[in-house]
Amino acid sequence: MILTTFAYAEPPRTIRDTGLSPSFLISLVCKIMYESGVLTPQEISNQIKLQKLVCRQLIKEMTEQMLVEAQGLAGPDIKSDIRYALTDLGRKWALEAMLVSQYVGPAPVTLDMFEAQIREQSISREQIHRTELEAAMSHLVLPDGLMSQLGPAANSGRSVLLYGEPGNGKTSLAEALGASFNDAVYFPHALLVGNQIIKFYDETLHTTAEMPADAAPLDGRWVACKRPVVMAGGELTLAMLDLSFDLTARFYEAPMHLKALGGIFVLDDFGRQTHSPQEFLNRWIVPLEKGFDIMALHTGKKFTVPFDQLVVFSSNLMPEQLGDGASLRRIYFKIHVPSPTRDDYIQIFRDACAEHDLDWNPSVVEQFFEREYVAKDHVTSGAHPGFLIRHIISACRYLDRPVELNMELLDLASRNIAAAKRSH
Repeated sequence: MILTTFAYAEPPRTIRDTGLSPSFLISLVCKIMYESGVLTPQEISNQIKLQKLVCRQLIKEMTEQMLVEAQGLAGPDIKSDIRYALTDLGRKWALEAMLVSQYVGPAPVTLDMFEAQIREQSISREQIHRTELEAAMSHLVLPDGLMSQLGPAANSGRSVLLYGEPGNGKTSLAEALGASFNDAVYFPHALLVGNQIIKFYDETLHTTAEMPADAAPLDGRWVACKRPVVMAGGELTLAMLDLSFDLTARFYEAPMHLKALGGIFVLDDFGRQTHSPQEFLNRWIVPLEKGFDIMALHTGKKFTVPFDQLVVFSSNLMPEQLGDGASLRRIYFKIHVPSPTRDDYIQIFRDACAEHDLDWNPSVVEQFFEREYVAKDHVTSGAHPGFLIRHIISACRYLDRPVELNMELLDLASRNIAAAKRSH
């Protein structure tokens, strides 16, 4: 259940309450009307995400400046909304505004509003109890002692390094950590820095949260969301940690780690990026230590934003291979995720069989484990059971035979495993 624990912005009732200048809002409305044509105050409200009351105030000012003119009622009812269209002067205003920025959408919030809300809903303010974390991790087979390390890390709101052999659930652990959070957080559609718009809310990364029926109304410029879990992998570059400026549309997109504010940012396969892990740690020394990041506009203006998130570095490399001592000190928790024991491996195999509706055959799995991992001295991997079962299912489809767990099919499937030798 998502909880509305934190204070949030209620709808502004006047232009002044928005924190934005009348000229900025008028320019935004002109661009909306230039693209959409004749509109009522309610239709403008739907796009700009400000109350109809505020939109009427804007229309009144725009009428006085001869930027819009009334086009009659929207319907036969005398109480219907009045429809408005841009005048020639209004269209000129819109075109001039487009030269500054082609952004058309919800009105932004100010940087001060953004910072205040991020600090209000800080990830460090949500307490995760052991029962909640255990429930979020219940679908995973974890080695003894790992939960006692993950619990403090989850409650710290700081940085974590999960390291160990590939395929042992480091990414799944990070995702399960995100699922253990219960509080709703609030993100703006966009924010305004100087006169520059930065798009923030991202439907591909943010999952909306339903507000309780009895909750106070939320300022439409904000979206209630679950705490985000944003994942990046080998494709991440240092440039992707900066604001992205669209030269044609002339507005910014917030970087993905900024969109993880109040949640979890997972850097998967850390050490496999184009840039060295030391370079990434150097970039994040100030954010990890001081709790803020520095962003720069193309104009040269710099500003700070809160760096409030649980950063999870997931790597197949040992800590000493990732950076120097000074950098590694900024990573507060270093948790080794070991390869599964014999018992854990067999339990993972059993769970994978249940997931794929495959009859469980413990004697076959015991025999396979003895031959593949003990006799050959191979490293176990939590990813192997699911991998083997999917190969068995594919093989049975091809052979047009019933799907079953036997040594013949396991032998066939195991040829596709890149198992590593144990290091002694």
